Order: sequence, then structure tokens, then C-alpha cells
Amino acid sequence: MRWWSVANLVSNAGTWMQLTVQNLLVLQITGSAAATGLSMSVQAAPALLMSVLGGAAVDRWPRKVTAAVSQALLAVIAFTTAVLVMLDRLDMTSLMVLAAVTGIVATVDNPACALLGNDLVPAEDVPSAIGVGALVFNAGRLAGAAFAGVTVGFLGTSAAYFANGFSFLFVTAVIPFLRPAAGAVRHVAGSGKHPRRDLTVREGLTFFARRPRLLALAGVTGISAVFGRNYGLTLAVLVTGPLAGGAGAFGTVATVLAVGGIVGAVLGARLRRPSVRLVGALAATGALLQMVAGMSPSLAVLLVLVLPMAVVESVSDTAGTAVLQTDPPAHLRGRVLGVWGAVGTVWSLGGPPALGLLMELAGPRGALISGGLIIAGSIGAGHLLRSRRTPAPVLLRTPDADATGRPALEAAA
Repeated sequence: MRWWSVANLVSNAGTWMQLTVQNLLVLQITGSAAATGLSMSVQAAPALLMSVLGGAAVDRWPRKVTAAVSQALLAVIAFTTAVLVMLDRLDMTSLMVLAAVTGIVATVDNPACALLGNDLVPAEDVPSAIGVGALVFNAGRLAGAAFAGVTVGFLGTSAAYFANGFSFLFVTAVIPFLRPAAGAVRHVAGSGKHPRRDLTVREGLTFFARRPRLLALAGVTGISAVFGRNYGLTLAVLVTGPLAGGAGAFGTVATVLAVGGIVGAVLGARLRRPSVRLVGALAATGALLQMVAGMSPSLAVLLVLVLPMAVVESVSDTAGTAVLQTDPPAHLRGRVLGVWGAVGTVWSLGGPPALGLLMELAGPRGALISGGLIIAGSIGAGHLLRSRRTPAPVLLRTPDADATGRPALEAAA
């Protein structure tokens, strides 16, 4: 697990280095901010259509082999891009094609690597392992963004892509030496009483659709993602608008958000039994903090609120990921993650425009306050509806008599 965490730290740093440079590269080629957003959408779009298929592949194939092959393919894509940049042969069309291929490979790589990490710890430690993964992700994001500027300044744009390619190769080299921990939930490709049925995409979709706690998790996460998680947009407009701050002030806010994410990941790693109820409570708490942040009279007050907002968001993410990766049976987890990837892509593509429209109508303060009200109100209403549900009792057969409630028993069965 230590080796896997180090490998992921290196890989995340390389990925964020490439993403940072890619945005600058698109601006350099086209001079258009819209084209930059389009390149990000092209890379994310395959998850909308292919995540379920990628999850099915993870359930069908040996997990270590799947992760190693997908990491090697991502390395080839990064090296190809680096060579084209170095030779000054990269145009917008080829960049979009490479971004789309990266997104396709990621539909397999993301669930494979997530579940491979869970195999390295005992089942009871999976929530902690997910917390460690969140910590590694945030640390890699900070390091990658910092290294991107230094690398481009001294070695050129292509060097960032070469560095990302080597980071993928490092992960590929580590994977063969990983060994499952004693007590880990074992995944056997193609296992199950009915292998053909158990390996279908439909099976994963059906399980997700019929699992109330996963649907509740999707609802809480979705409404939070649309109205409460896009702090890079809402807080940027709040700081540079009503609070009359500049780019440097928002940079300070972004740094505090990153620090809060790391602190939250450390706290999330201590969770032993995360639940959807905990995720909902944390999301509602974050919504209330967001509402107060929308009324901040100064940048200093906002900074005081931003840290707990980021901590709560990070712990909530860790708890939700733990529920998502541990609730399904082992042979279905890849497909459930695939369904989640498709649903999450809808939020990531549709959330920013919806929030932007809300900000146009209500302003940055109004968007933060009304968004917080929507999140907290929706979670509270869902909790009340759930608490009012009274399941009908079913009479079971006794040792010396038949069940008197036979019709109810048959309906329950």
C-alpha cells in the first residue's frame, strides 16, 4: 500500500502538470478560452457513454493486468503528445483526438486503479485506504500545478508531457509487485454462480438502480456538485467582485481550499464505518457554511470560512467514495463505479453552466446563499421522507404453525 501510494502521488503530480500545461497550450494555439473549455469537455465526454463499459471490463479482466495496461496506454498517449509538441506538429485537431483517446482509456483506468488500491488492505481498512488516496490526490494536485510552471519555464512545454508519461510508466512498473493483503476482499475475474449474467453491463445498472442507499448517495452528491462544489467559480467571482479582491486574493483562497482538502483527507482516513447519512450530514453542514460565506463582509472573514468548507467537503467525498466502493459485492464493483462515472460526468458537464446561470440571475452572493438553501433543504426533505416510511411487518413461519400472513409474505418474497 505504501508503494501504491507513492506511485499514485507521482502519477497525480504528472497528470495535473499535464492538465495545467494543456490549458496553456490550447490558449497558445487558438487564443480562445472557449477552445480550452472544449478540450476539457472532450476529455471528459467519453465517461458519459463508456464508463459503464469500462467498469464491466474491470470486473471481467484481472485487475492488476487491467490497471497496468491502461497506465501503459496513457503513457504512450503522453509521449505521443510530447513528441508532437517538440516537433511543433500539434494542432487543435490532433490535440482533441488525443484528449478523447485519453478519456476513453480513463474509463477503464479509473475504476481499475481505485479498486486495486482496496485489494491491498484488509476489508475493514478500505475507508482508511480511500482517505489516503484522497490525501495523495490533493498533494499530487498541488505539486503538479507547482511543477508545471517550473518545468515549462526551464525545459519547455513538451517536458511536462514527457514527465507525465514517465509517471505512468512508474505506476506500470510498480503494479506487478503489489500483493493483496490478508483479509482483503478478493476479486476473481469472471466469478459468480452465473458468470455470463454476472458480467453484463445490465447487471451493474440494475444493481445501482435498485439500491436505495446508492440512489440517495447519487442524489446528495449530485445536488452538492451542482450548487455547492464549484468554489473555483463562485468564490472567484465573489472575491474579484463584491469583495474587490484581485487574482492574488483568489490565489490565497485557492490555497486555503487546497490545505482544507488535505486536512479533510487526513480526517477522512480515520473513518471506520462511513454511511450515506454521514455524507448527507456533512453536505448539509457544508451548505450552511456556504450560505454564511456568501454573506462575508470581507476577504478575512471569507478565509476563515473557506477552510472548514474545504475540510467538510473532503471528508464528505471520502465517506461517499468509501460507501460507493464497499457497498456492492466484489464482482459488481467495477460496473457500479462505471455507472457512477457516467452520472458524475453529467454533473461535471451540466453543473457549471447551471451555476453560471444562477450567478447571472442572483449574483455571486445570491448564488452561494440560494445554492446552500437548495442543498440543505433537499437533504432535510429527503431525511424527513425516509423517516416517515413505516415498513409493513411480515409474519414468518413458526416451528409449529404456518404463517398467518401468507399474502404479505408472498408479496415480500
